[in-house]
Amino acid sequence: MSETKKYKKVAYYPGCALEGTAQPYDHSTKALGKALGLELEEVKNWNCCGAMEVKNIDPKIQTYLSSRVMSIAANEMGHDVVMAPCNGCYHNLKKAEYDLAHDEGSKEVVEKISKKAGHETYKAGQVETIHALDWIKDSIGEEGLKERVKNSLNGMKIANYYGCMYVRPRHIFPEKDQGPGSESTSAPHFMDDLLEAAGAENVDFPLKTACCGGAHTLSDSDTSTKLVLNILEAAEASGAEVIATECPTCHSGLEMHQIRAEKVLGRKTNVKIVYFTQLLGMAMGLSAKKVGVHQNISDSMDLMKEKGLA
Repeated sequence: MSETKKYKKVAYYPGCALEGTAQPYDHSTKALGKALGLELEEVKNWNCCGAMEVKNIDPKIQTYLSSRVMSIAANEMGHDVVMAPCNGCYHNLKKAEYDLAHDEGSKEVVEKISKKAGHETYKAGQVETIHALDWIKDSIGEEGLKERVKNSLNGMKIANYYGCMYVRPRHIFPEKDQGPGSESTSAPHFMDDLLEAAGAENVDFPLKTACCGGAHTLSDSDTSTKLVLNILEAAEASGAEVIATECPTCHSGLEMHQIRAEKVLGRKTNVKIVYFTQLLGMAMGLSAKKVGVHQNISDSMDLMKEKGLA
């Protein structure tokens, strides 16, 4: 895929998780972008997208919260692309876009609150919301990555885990399922494509879009642990050394419940959990520390040293 200038400089919406438990994802995303010659301009004075609690109370308020982020990017910063690396943020901005284009009630609520808040009302279509996977895939592409690889992933066996919110519900992602070159909602492959270009070996992993129970981890930890254990054991059964992630909630859930599964259920797994941006960053020649591998709960440093990446 040829390099696309449209995504060379985008508005960056990190969301709450990347300033908290997912700081390694934030650090590695920024470091990778710099290494690839891409520019991220963080959305000014951004707010939570309402990913969990708010939309359960009033989904139209959640639509407003997401619309405010897009309004700032478009109307105050002049961007037409917003990149959100968090699946929850990405999903909610895409859903807000859909609701504002199709639901009059949502449009009315957003306009009313925007006026009270004193900022310009976001209109559907002002920006394109993309995921970090789209950002790399469409700006650099596989061939571009191959040209830039300085430290191949050396056949590292990887199970690519996309989580459930990256592709569901299908109707809010009109750009997917559009044939060759587009992402698939039934069998996503962008992460597979990028990591293979960096030298990884992708294993046949059947649970790449299975739910990890992230939204229930506090209210029903046992169920979340069992769902995560299914993913971990499926990855190991597929021969994976690493599960590559692209969602902070999924990543944290896999790490925490891997530990809990051993303590509570007596089921130990050894597969490592690493953000795809960390893996690509190391392939581009960045140090493991630069991309925050040492900050992950899942200790993969020995494996990275074995592969010549650390």
